Amino acid sequence: MKRLLAAGFDKIFQISKCFRSGECGRLHVPEFTLLEWYRTGADYVSLMDECEEMVTFTAEALGLGRKLDYRGVSVDFARPWERIAVSDAFLRYAGISAEEAILNDRFDELMVTAIEPHLGCGKPSFLFDYPVALGSLARRKADDPTLAERFELYIGGLELANAFSELTDVGEQKERFASEREHRRTRGMAAYPEPEKFLEALASMPEAAGIAFGIDRFVMLFTGSASIDEVVAFTPEEL
Repeated sequence: MKRLLAAGFDKIFQISKCFRSGECGRLHVPEFTLLEWYRTGADYVSLMDECEEMVTFTAEALGLGRKLDYRGVSVDFARPWERIAVSDAFLRYAGISAEEAILNDRFDELMVTAIEPHLGCGKPSFLFDYPVALGSLARRKADDPTLAERFELYIGGLELANAFSELTDVGEQKERFASEREHRRTRGMAAYPEPEKFLEALASMPEAAGIAFGIDRFVMLFTGSASIDEVVAFTPEEL
């Protein structure tokens, strides 16, 4: 999709199946469905606004109005929604800084155990401004290059979306891919080949923002489902 932006498309989306080997649990299956959309001339703040509009529209179209009860958690969709920086969330809920969590290799652990249970309760939450080490394909913030313009959306404790202001610096993107390959190598994991066609197109990609929004979890939210197995056509055991 980023290559399509580089080719001149300025507003695109797709709904498609995605696959991640070995993922299985209450919120994870190996085959799941994502809605992805990208816009040129936009940033991650624009995508936060669009998420608010889309989710609110969906709730109203389903006759739920502006409030939802998801498994005992009351959520009010009235805008504005909570926007909390990763650094603030770690200090508030985990008692340590995000940087310290990364150094101690505890970032993911604390996200799941200490932070995520508090997000999206009462109001949907945008967790934004990730440390650049966890920036993935997101560009650095102009006023603080230690942070990346990335956010995740949580509603009722469910993570629904992951979004970026897109990184278009070819050199920096190559460095991040190299760092990720080294990270996988040191842990005995298979290294991914360099995506040469993507990197070639990246030089022509305009300023843009993109988001991946989980359809299965979105259905869980509005059906009150406890497990993703309840909303997919076939569970992993049935495939």
